[in-house]
Amino acid sequence: MTQRMTVPMLPEDEPEPSPRLREIYDAAARIFHEKGYQATSIQDVADAVGILKGSLYYYINSKQDLLFRIIDEVHRESLRSLAEWQAIDGDALVKLRAFVEGHLTSNVRNLVKIGVFFHDFRSLDGEHRERIVKERDLYDSFLRDLLVQGQKEGVVDDRVDPKMASMAILGMMNWIYQWWRDDGANPPEQVAREFSNLVLVGLVARDDVDRDAVGAFPEEVARAIGLRAGSPPTTGAGRGDAPGN
Repeated sequence: MTQRMTVPMLPEDEPEPSPRLREIYDAAARIFHEKGYQATSIQDVADAVGILKGSLYYYINSKQDLLFRIIDEVHRESLRSLAEWQAIDGDALVKLRAFVEGHLTSNVRNLVKIGVFFHDFRSLDGEHRERIVKERDLYDSFLRDLLVQGQKEGVVDDRVDPKMASMAILGMMNWIYQWWRDDGANPPEQVAREFSNLVLVGLVARDDVDRDAVGAFPEEVARAIGLRAGSPPTTGAGRGDAPGN
């Protein structure tokens, strides 16, 4: 039975930036991505948009403000998608496919800003960092709650630990900024479908499959690679008992 899940409360939207401010944001994102936040100067950004350094401060408060706006903007786009994915008619697996494919294609569209987030997030000051962490937690909670919803519906295996699974899914998807190339052989939609297939096949509830027995290795192999032979213990699976990240 399909159950309704509450979509997290989204932060209040910021006004749409003017064309000039959009140009400044995009130029700063490109330079931060290429040089890193710490190595970038306000003069670099001013030169990129063809205005004097002093004139740039008419549009922004500081370099820190620029970094926050870039990261916050890409976060907000993702958060706005949550309501759309939740509104899709179907069970949790349908919504999970929408989540994975939507997240991946969004990352490809915003590759530069995603790169800035992962490389320069720690350069945010305390107040700005706290706000981004709260937005990130909304997104992470949505995925984890969706996995729990799937277990209640009986479509996600109840042996899956939602916390560990959500970290694995997000880690796999977010790393795309490291290897994606626009001139690659596979279009974004194909990559998104491959990733969603991997995720869903790993999550789907199937009584005829012993999850831990798939690919289980014999004792001599385990000794050689320093792992446990056969099936690892599953105590606590599905209860969110994974160590904190």
